[in-house]
Amino acid sequence: MAAKQEELAGQECPVCQKKTLMLRESEDEIPYFGKVYMFSMSCSSCRFHKADVESAEQRDPVKCSIEISGDKDASIRIVKSGQATVKIPHIVTIEPGVAANGYITNVEGLLNRVKHQLEATRDEAEDPAEKKKAKNMLKKISRALYGSDKLKIIIEDPSGNSAIISDKAVVEKLKVKH
Repeated sequence: MAAKQEELAGQECPVCQKKTLMLRESEDEIPYFGKVYMFSMSCSSCRFHKADVESAEQRDPVKCSIEISGDKDASIRIVKSGQATVKIPHIVTIEPGVAANGYITNVEGLLNRVKHQLEATRDEAEDPAEKKKAKNMLKKISRALYGSDKLKIIIEDPSGNSAIISDKAVVEKLKVKH
């Protein structure tokens, strides 16, 4: 439950220019991470959505990684800022961009986001090799969630606003390229 939430309705949408944009800002306390601010913009006309998460305190660039192996790891909390890159080796790399969202989820929620992207690739790909590759990646994610396979998740965030909240997580200082 967010400690404090503010909303501002009727703002102009940057996409459709209608005054149907809702701005939200909330503050929350994440155990073992600290206070965070969550920001979002949602347009009820064109469905534009943008969200991000920021730590209340200044943090150093960070690289978090974890090896998951089963449903007990599915509930591990993940904080991912809009500046973070998510890597699941041999499956996907999700680079930050203008439309990148920040969010608070868990391992299962993150993997479900990836599964959704892979299912779209599988269903829309015309190349049989691309379809097969997507199917194999989906199987690997499912096997990891059910404990019959291991999967590594890496989050690299130059803003320091991301975390994998678990004793199993390896946290290092991210080497930022200049």
